[in-house]
Amino acid sequence: MKIRIITILLLLLTVKSNAQLFPTLGGQRAGISTLQFLKIGVGGRAAAMGDAFIAVADDASSLYWNPAGLVFAKQNEVMFSHNQWVADISQEFIGGFFKFSANDAVGVSLTALHMADMKVTNEVNPFGTGQYFSFGDIAITVTYSRKMTDQFSFGGSIRYVEETLDKLKMRGVMIDLGTMYWTGLGTTRFAVAITNFGNELAPDGEVKLWGDRTVSDWQSFSPPTMFRIGFAMEPWQNDHNRITASIQLNHPNDNSENVSIGAEYSYNEILNLRGGYKVNADEQSFTAGAGVRLPLGIANVSVDYAFAQFSRLGATHRFSIILGLY
Repeated sequence: MKIRIITILLLLLTVKSNAQLFPTLGGQRAGISTLQFLKIGVGGRAAAMGDAFIAVADDASSLYWNPAGLVFAKQNEVMFSHNQWVADISQEFIGGFFKFSANDAVGVSLTALHMADMKVTNEVNPFGTGQYFSFGDIAITVTYSRKMTDQFSFGGSIRYVEETLDKLKMRGVMIDLGTMYWTGLGTTRFAVAITNFGNELAPDGEVKLWGDRTVSDWQSFSPPTMFRIGFAMEPWQNDHNRITASIQLNHPNDNSENVSIGAEYSYNEILNLRGGYKVNADEQSFTAGAGVRLPLGIANVSVDYAFAQFSRLGATHRFSIILGLY
C-alpha cells in the first residue's frame, strides 16, 4: 500500500509542468491576492534547494516552510535570515523554537519586508513634491508542532500580518497547517502543507487625491494561500557523505502550479553544497548555495548562503545563521 501511495505521488509531481493538476485558471489568476511578501521563502538552505523544502524541513526554517518539521530537529534553535531581494527590497526573518518534550515543540517568528522611503509624486510634480512615503510588511507567527507517532507529525501556525503603505494599513490573521510522514522505506518521506489561509483583506485609511478628492473605500483581496506536496529521500549516504533529493508541487491560489526540484550534498554534516531548479515558475529557474555547520561552545552554528537568478529582475542573495542550542 505504501509503495502504491509513493508511486502515485511521484506520477503527480513529474507530470508536465504546463498541465494544470487542479481545475484552475492558471496564469490568468495572477494578481488576485495581496500580501505577496508572504510568498518569499526564508533561509539559505531552502532557497538554495529551489524551495523544494517542506519534506526536508527539520530546522528553525520549518517555522516558515512546514510546522510539522520542528519536532524532527535534534535541538532547540534560533534562526536569523537576511534576503537581499529584487528592486532594492530587503527581507528579514528571526525565529526560534523550543522542544519541551520529545514529541512537542513551540516556536515564534517575525518576518519583515522593508525598503527605502519613496518620493511622493502627482500629476503636476512627476519628479516629486519634496515629500516621501514608506512601505513595509510584518508578520508575527506562533507555531505548535507535535509528533503523533515515530513516523508522523502535525503542525500548525497562527500568523498576524500587517502591511503599511503611507497612510493605509491592512491587517489580518491567517493560519498554516502541515504534516510530515516517514514511510519506513529507507529515508523516504512526504509532506503536505497549506500556508496563508484566511479571510479576504482590505486596507484601512483615507487617501487625498489631486483636486481635494478623497478615497476611503477599498477593494478586498484574498491572502496568497499556497498548497504544497513534497517528497524527499537520501538516495546515497554513509558515515561521511549524504545526498538528499527533494521534489515538490506548489499550487498557489494566484498563479499556475509549478514544480521545485532540489538536492543537497553534505560531508560529515559540516560542509554542504546545494542546488535547485524551478519548473513553470515566473522569472525563476536555477538556484545554488552552500553552507557550513560548526560546533562552537554551547551551540552548533550553521551559516548558509543561497543565490537565485531572475530572468529580468536580477539576482537575489540570502544569508542565514542558525544557532542550535543544547
